[in-house]
Amino acid sequence: MNYSEKAYPLERKGVPLHMERITVEGTAPEREILLVHGVTYSSHQFDLDYEDYSLARRLAREGYGVWLLDIAGFGRSGPVADGFTPDSDYAAGDVAAAAERILRETGREKIDLLGWSWGTVTVSRFVTARPELVDRLVLYGPVLRGVGGALGAEVTEPFHHNSWAHVTEEFPRNEDGSFDEDFIDPALLHLLCSNCWRYDGEYSPNGGRRDVSVPETVELIDLTRIRMPTLVICGDEDFYMDYDRIRRAPELLPEGSALEMIPGGSHDLLFERGNHREFQDRIVRFLVRAEQTAPGRGM
Repeated sequence: MNYSEKAYPLERKGVPLHMERITVEGTAPEREILLVHGVTYSSHQFDLDYEDYSLARRLAREGYGVWLLDIAGFGRSGPVADGFTPDSDYAAGDVAAAAERILRETGREKIDLLGWSWGTVTVSRFVTARPELVDRLVLYGPVLRGVGGALGAEVTEPFHHNSWAHVTEEFPRNEDGSFDEDFIDPALLHLLCSNCWRYDGEYSPNGGRRDVSVPETVELIDLTRIRMPTLVICGDEDFYMDYDRIRRAPELLPEGSALEMIPGGSHDLLFERGNHREFQDRIVRFLVRAEQTAPGRGM
């Protein structure tokens, strides 16, 4: 299957933003979804073009126009002078600008939206301010409260120094130091590291990292303020998760929402051998299957 990738440049506050749309070549998408990355590494992680690991291409096959956005200072977007500038509120503004551009380009009334990790903080702030623009929301690995304890150190530098070691620090290793191939395919790992170096370079902004590095008592996402059906999806072995609140998500969110916890899954479900398929399937079941059971939706 062939895919079409087209760039849709944006500019906000004088910073050029990289945004692209992925579709199945020769098809007319029936709906649109915007994928929003987390701290440090940018939107290329949603489109690792190896075997069936690309979430973006899976969603394109399911009939979506899939949009990838790099927040200011990240990836292929323009640099920022101060790495603390693109904090969660600033990033939510970038998401809003992207959503508005998507709606203008496609003539849709609403989009679907997915955020990962810090991206769940930014998209949640956007949807609480502009709920009329979003139909369905996916919070993947949501950072509901501060994770200061998990990150370990106060964030004092405006930029994060990236490295291959940092990209892989959450992946399990064997006793001899090699990576556990039951967890991650070596070829995928190499592609991920290469893309992080290619697109993200040596430094990434630290505004988002400073935002989430607050104490665990600080709430970052107020689920009760979200107004659209929402999927909360995570692994059940993700050390960033506030599982007490995660398990309460269905009762805090609107009707039509769902919670999916993948056994043995970490914060990196996108890349986990085997789990990546279950992860994709559950997202598709929430987004696409719900579309098929709702007559007239998206028309």
